[in-house]
Amino acid sequence: MPELRFNVFTREWVVISTERAKRPDEFVRKSGARPALPAFSPQCPFCPGNEHLTPPETYVLKDGPAGWRVRVTPNKFAALASEGVREFSIHGVQRKVTGVGIHEVIVETPDHSKTLATLTDAEVESVVGAYLNRLEAASKDPRIEHVTLFKNHGEAAGTSLEHPHSQLIGTPVITNQFRDRMITSLRHFDEYGECLFCRVLNVELAERVRTVLENDHFVAFVQYANLTPFSLLIMPRRHMPCFTEMNDAEAQSFAKTLRRTLAKLYHGLKNPDYNFIVRTAPAEYARVRYFHWYISVIPRLTRMAGFEMGSGMFINTSLPENDAAFLRGVEAE
Repeated sequence: MPELRFNVFTREWVVISTERAKRPDEFVRKSGARPALPAFSPQCPFCPGNEHLTPPETYVLKDGPAGWRVRVTPNKFAALASEGVREFSIHGVQRKVTGVGIHEVIVETPDHSKTLATLTDAEVESVVGAYLNRLEAASKDPRIEHVTLFKNHGEAAGTSLEHPHSQLIGTPVITNQFRDRMITSLRHFDEYGECLFCRVLNVELAERVRTVLENDHFVAFVQYANLTPFSLLIMPRRHMPCFTEMNDAEAQSFAKTLRRTLAKLYHGLKNPDYNFIVRTAPAEYARVRYFHWYISVIPRLTRMAGFEMGSGMFINTSLPENDAAFLRGVEAE
């Protein structure tokens, strides 16, 4: 019989449709192998030698006298203006704020043909170093209220350029979605005197039926009330609200966890389209006891249809416990 499970982070009910449930291998990419990409594309603005096609870099990790490992540049087609001041205006029920902010592209590797899943642990560690640098820099901008770090991989995930890259957008407001999650976690802390995220993590580690991989610092797991098939959370074991609170050992461990999690999806589901989002508190919330940063990894295996849009309730046709068991069996090396 189908059952409804409650997602404690989003406060959404999810229909786990056991009557329509698919086997995990039925979600393997069926559209055929992606075409092989060259290591260098003459038209790609992110490939080495084409740096003149992008705005001047804001961060670069050099690789020898002439090359680079990771490069960060303002988005040429930025969603927000880098210049200007943050101003609110209210006219009756209408309110607006000037569209100032930060929009950067993190080019993860000079190799056009790679993905985070196929880089080495050391290479992904360099990418994580860039993430930390740019998050810290954006957090110091007084116009910025919240920073979102994310990656779109594949057409269904919204990517427009094949070269592996992530993006960072710093906005002059805190989004309602994130504010709701902060409020939910604060209410739980007020009622139970504990971090909601730490509580969930401890439950998952005790049951170990939805965990996918773990090490001394991080755990990747499928949520009990997963909204969509094979979506995962990567969460630090140590309580910390902000991504930038990681120490060096944790940053190294996170890079390894991220790469191996994505490698399990890459090999197990044949390189699916996906998004991942770093859900981190704003810098001024550092060390609060009620919020805990994490990453959502969301393979784009299904589409939102009328019921989801009309009700706000997702129908998941894949059992979270089966997803986790399948991914645990996928070799990530």
